[in-house]
Amino acid sequence: MARPAAVSPCPSCGDLAGRGYPACRFCAELVDQYWLQDWQVLLAAEQLAEGGAGERELAELVLADEVGRHPWTCTDWAMTLLACSQCGEELATGPADCVRCAMADGLRWSWDHAGYPRAIDAGEHALRVARATLRAPHRSRVAIVGVWRLLLPFLLVGELPTVGQVRRIRAAVLAGAYADLARCATHVELASFPELPWRRPERPPRADHQAKAHRDQHATADPVPDAPNPGPGPGEPAADPV
Repeated sequence: MARPAAVSPCPSCGDLAGRGYPACRFCAELVDQYWLQDWQVLLAAEQLAEGGAGERELAELVLADEVGRHPWTCTDWAMTLLACSQCGEELATGPADCVRCAMADGLRWSWDHAGYPRAIDAGEHALRVARATLRAPHRSRVAIVGVWRLLLPFLLVGELPTVGQVRRIRAAVLAGAYADLARCATHVELASFPELPWRRPERPPRADHQAKAHRDQHATADPVPDAPNPGPGPGEPAADPV
C-alpha cells in the first residue's frame, strides 16, 4: 500500500499524524490500514466477511499455522482480533506477567527472524515494532514507548533512522526532552537532536575548595612532578583520545 508523501498534522489530535496511535481514531486508522488491507485480502480468499463468525476462527488458524506462511501483517491483525485466554486483554497486550501474552508476542517476532530479509525489510520491521509497542505501552520502558511514538509519523512515510540515531533520541527522552523532540517537524531534525542533553556546563570550584587546594600545594616542601608521558612504544597503537 502506498505510503503518505510527507508527514502532516493529524486533523483530530493535532500532533503529527500517527503519533496519537492508538487513542486517536484518525491516527489509528492511518496506521492500521496497512495491516487491515492484507487481512481483508485473506478474508476474501477464504470467502469470509469482516466481522463475521468465521473471522475469529480464521485468526486462531493463522496464529496456529506455520510461522511465515501468512503475511506478518495478518499475524499481527489476528492478535488484534483475539482476546488472551489468561488475562482477557487483546492478545499480546496484557499485563507484563501474563505468560500467554508473552508467548504470543514471542511468536510475533519469530516471524521476523523467519522472514527477514526476504519477506520483511528493516523499515517494515521498525513500523511493526512501533505499532506493537504503542498497543501495549505498559509492557515496555517509558523511554522506549516515547521513542517509537516520536518516530511513528516518519516511519509511515518510509523514513528509517539508524541505530545510532535511535539511541540518541532515547537518550534525549530519558533526559526529559520529549516535549522538545515532539516539536521537530522533520526526521532529520529529530535525529540531529543534541546528544546527552543532561550534561550541564561545569561550575567553577567553590571558594573553600580553592583555599584547600592552595594549602595542599604548599604542604610538601619538595613535591614530586608528574612523570612525563613517554607516548606509545614502537609498534603500539596510540591511546584512544576519548
